[in-house]
Amino acid sequence: MNENIADRLRYCTTLPSLPAVAIRIIDLANNPDTNMAQIADQVALDPALAAKFLRVAVSPLFRSRRATTSVRQAVSLLGTHGAIMIALSFSLTQSFRNQVKGANVDSLSFWRRAILSALSARVLGEKLGLKRVDELFLAGLLQDIGILVMDVVAPDEYAEIFNQELDGDALLSAEREKFGIGHDEIGHWLLQKWKLPKYLALSCLARNDQARQAEDATNMTSCVAVSSYIADSLLRHEDADVAANTARKAQELLGLEQNDFSNVLEKVMAILPEIADLFDVPVLSTSDIASLMVEANDLQLLRNLNKSGELEGYSQRDALTGAHNRGYHDTVFQREFDLATRHGWPLSVAMLDLDHFKAVNDTFGHPAGDAVLISVVRTVQSQLRPDDIFARYGGEEFVLILPGMPLDSAVRLLLRLKESIASVPHLYQGSRQITVTTSIGLAAHMDQGVQFSSTEEMIHAVDKSLYAAKKAGRNQIEIWGAVSNQK
Repeated sequence: MNENIADRLRYCTTLPSLPAVAIRIIDLANNPDTNMAQIADQVALDPALAAKFLRVAVSPLFRSRRATTSVRQAVSLLGTHGAIMIALSFSLTQSFRNQVKGANVDSLSFWRRAILSALSARVLGEKLGLKRVDELFLAGLLQDIGILVMDVVAPDEYAEIFNQELDGDALLSAEREKFGIGHDEIGHWLLQKWKLPKYLALSCLARNDQARQAEDATNMTSCVAVSSYIADSLLRHEDADVAANTARKAQELLGLEQNDFSNVLEKVMAILPEIADLFDVPVLSTSDIASLMVEANDLQLLRNLNKSGELEGYSQRDALTGAHNRGYHDTVFQREFDLATRHGWPLSVAMLDLDHFKAVNDTFGHPAGDAVLISVVRTVQSQLRPDDIFARYGGEEFVLILPGMPLDSAVRLLLRLKESIASVPHLYQGSRQITVTTSIGLAAHMDQGVQFSSTEEMIHAVDKSLYAAKKAGRNQIEIWGAVSNQK
């Protein structure tokens, strides 16, 4: 290590330190006799961390349909090791955001990239069938922690480099040229100093060939390296060269072919809004996510044309928009309603109606209206989980079935969808742009004390909520609980 930097690190009194809750959780992790109850009790001591746990247990990361109302239930769902990794992810992020006050690094930009890397690393691990995906999330989150350290120990000199807004490889090269060391080595030193597991410290060196070779035949560090390139490409999504380089790295380091890599990107983008919300970090704008996902879905549709079962799939689809049709909705709705009732899982259902859609047809013509319907469906589908069902109910009216999703999570999703629909310009004839808004009615079954006796009763509640949204001025979301109390 450069002697000048080593001295600064040795005598710096403002370096980030492990928060107390993280130290206690690491102690539990290192104790082979630790049980779930001990982890739950430790998490429960921190109300903010406990609230995060309850939300992450029903997030797209785990896709659980189980109702989770206590920290112990959440820890049981996540598992001992997963709970420890998630607890460390939240506690370290919050602590660093509060205590590290560098002179020149944009904190929001740093954490935006960290969240993208963390989520990408986890999704890559899942794609490869790795078992340590929760560790991958934390490793991706911490891989660039050395940037914060360099900003603290050499603020003026580091500003000359960091403010150039370089990609990951270029930044490391510039750091080594100026300081004789990169933020990757600084981060590795810091995590070793904290006595975190070796694989987490190695994550900081993920872009280094020697570090990947030192990992003894596992793909963990390579996943973290590719996640860093994915973060580059998503934050610079208008630069085709960056995207092409990322795809090459995915093939080179992990053996991912284009189709598999595209699937990884699609899943990252689908889960990103809720994960960003969990960490209170706005990563990408709603319109950027929607646009990127529409492009990805178009490519996915072309790939799916060659898959078996094509005719059966299209028999369940609306011929114009590609959304599921009314018949498929009716079958799936009854199935999910019965499952939710039997197991006590939450089930949220929403009805979306495009506002003043007749005016679109009257002003621009029915072909333009059809183009808008197709664009809206793509925008919505790009932000849904694999198990969610989006069906055309009739005309410009759609129904969204959200299995296992409680009311609060459904509201957050629908707010994003409403904003996406309103903000994305729907193209017609290549260049003409049409914007629309939507009114939404929502009801939840087996959640917050609400239980419907039948699908007919529930869809009636959703329809009544939609009517209330229109009556309130349109471009609104109305929830059944509030509507029913006004009768």
